[in-house]
Formats: sequence, structure tokens, C-alpha cells
Amino acid sequence: MKGQGIISSFRHLRVGLLAIAGLIVLSGCSSTTSRVQTWDGNAENADQVAVLSAPGAIKVGEVNGKSMTSFLIDDLNVEYELLPGKNQIVFTYKTIWSKAQNVQDGESKVHVVETPRQVVTIDAEPGAVYRFDAPKPEDRQEALALVENFSVDLVNASGQTVATSSPWTAASTQVAATKTPVPESPSYTAPAASDAGTTLEQLKALWGKASEEEKRKFLGWAFD
Repeated sequence: MKGQGIISSFRHLRVGLLAIAGLIVLSGCSSTTSRVQTWDGNAENADQVAVLSAPGAIKVGEVNGKSMTSFLIDDLNVEYELLPGKNQIVFTYKTIWSKAQNVQDGESKVHVVETPRQVVTIDAEPGAVYRFDAPKPEDRQEALALVENFSVDLVNASGQTVATSSPWTAASTQVAATKTPVPESPSYTAPAASDAGTTLEQLKALWGKASEEEKRKFLGWAFD
């Protein structure tokens, strides 16, 4: 009887662990979307961002020349925050297909079908939502056929096409001004001679504003 009680307890424990594992898997599947900011630093119009949704098959490499994070999960949907105005997106389209035949040790168990780099430019409107209208091939042969002459539309919330991708070329890197660079450190701009007198007088004025540490470093540089 004691042995049966132990076996029964073990079975209950096993069922409990399986239930917990199932909940973990379900919670993981329910959070397959990630949000990415596509610019550095602070932006005055960051509260007016547009959002571009990319399915797992779309691998965004760059936005306005800035490299994007690579995610290890192939089916992860990613939402990219875009500042209003022109935005250039460089990406590839990648699908994975399991091999039907047996594979040897060390051989990949899947076929990877991936396009060369594509580029698309979108004139993002404040607060708008866009997505890639990516194709969904039924099998590997259909995916290979798509790669030969690939392009994909970007559509808005109403399903209207707002831009279409094309093959990336070196000339594609010449885009509109980079979006909101990191704020630069303030630098000193010397006033015009007519306003501040001679260069010596300007240096005297700067010396008077310098800290003791700054003066020490300057003298060390000047007499080195």
C-alpha cells in the first residue's frame, strides 16, 4: 500500500509539472511580438511615431542606415517604431522548410530559402500603422519561385499599398537625412572679432571661466 501511495504521488507530481510546462509554452507563444525603436537619442516628435509590423519571415537589417537587432526566434513578429517622414528599410525574406528525407550527422535538418537584400522607402505619417504584406508560400518550391523575382508591399491600416520593395543596391544607401541623431555635446563657438576683440582677449575670458583642473590640463598640454 505504501508503494502504491508513492506511485500515486509521483503521478500527480508528473501531471502537475506537465501542466506548468504547458502554461509556460502558452505564455511564450502569446508574447511573440517585440517593439524596436529605430533611432538613437531623443526625438522631439517621438510621441508621434508610426509603427511598422514585420512578420517572422521578414528580417529587417537596417532602418535609415542604423543596424537593427537580430532575433534568434524565426517566427517572432517585430514592430518597428518610425519617426514621421521618410524612412528607408533594408530587409530580407526568409522561410525555413523541414527536409523530408533522413539527414546525416552534422547535416542541417531544414532547407533555408532567403532572398537577397530588399529595400523599401516609406513616408511615414504620425501615429500611422503599417505592415509588410508578406506572401505565405505553401511549400519550398513555391518559396523558391518567389525568390526569383521577389518584392513585397507595405500597406496601411486600411490595406492600401503605400510602398513596394525592390532589390537593394549600393545606390540605395543614399537616403534622406538620418533621423534624429544622438544630441551632440555643446561646443564653444568663438565670437566674431568685431564683438570680442583680439584672440588674446578671448583666451583670457575663457581662462577666467576654466576650473583649476581644466587649467592644469591645459598647461600640461601647452608645455608638453
